Amino acid sequence: MPKKAKSKAKSKAKLNLKKSKKSKKGRRAAPPKRRKVAVSILALEAAATEAADFAAKHEAAAAESKGAAEQRRSDADAARQEVAKLEAAAKKAKRDVAWGAAAVKEANNRAAKLDALAEKARREATGREAAADRARRAAAEKARREAAQQAKREAAEKARLEAIERAKRKAAEKAERDAARKAEREAARQAKREAAEKAKIEAAERAQREAAEKAEREAARKVEREAAKEAKREAARIAKIEAATEAKRQAEVEAERETAERDARPPNSNPGGR
Repeated sequence: MPKKAKSKAKSKAKLNLKKSKKSKKGRRAAPPKRRKVAVSILALEAAATEAADFAAKHEAAAAESKGAAEQRRSDADAARQEVAKLEAAAKKAKRDVAWGAAAVKEANNRAAKLDALAEKARREATGREAAADRARRAAAEKARREAAQQAKREAAEKARLEAIERAKRKAAEKAERDAARKAEREAARQAKREAAEKAKIEAAERAQREAAEKAEREAARKVEREAAKEAKREAARIAKIEAATEAKRQAEVEAERETAERDARPPNSNPGGR
């Protein structure tokens, strides 16, 4: 129904309400005419239609709101129930046309109550929308804070993991350096042991050579001494043999000389004075 028709119906309903009040103040009110009752019924229908439109709008607003959808649906159900009650009241007013102004007054009162309820529902819907908006902003802020906290935790976890990785790398590098130094020290000790062993072997070989050379020299000196002794003994033996030979030769020469001298002397000569 257009807005102009609705406002027109409302103004007619108010006019009928004022007329019914004036008739009560004066003499006894005349029975209402059918046209006025029909107008009030139209006003009730217009109010019911407006309430239905508002309920439809309320349902649309409730469908758009996510956080308070359930509450809005319940409010829409309540509004629909109220509209159903008003429609039932309108039907009852149609049935009770004979009652007249009292029914019209009740209908007007119900229309006023419906307007009040509609206004209250509008205010509540506005409040719920504002609450929903605040809830959305609070949820967004909470989500932002949680996202920031999550990012902070992830950054801290990443930093912790990187620190652990760096510590592991440093430990591995230190272990490698220690192992390298240990291997170098072990190699140096091994080389030193090998050098000492080689020097020991060379010293033993040198000592053996020197001992062998000394033994050879000693043997050579001993052989020389033995040879000298043998030569000396041989020389002494030869000298002794030569001396014996010379002595024998001298003795033979002496004997020959004496023999010659004896032969040269006369036979009667007594050389000794005999």
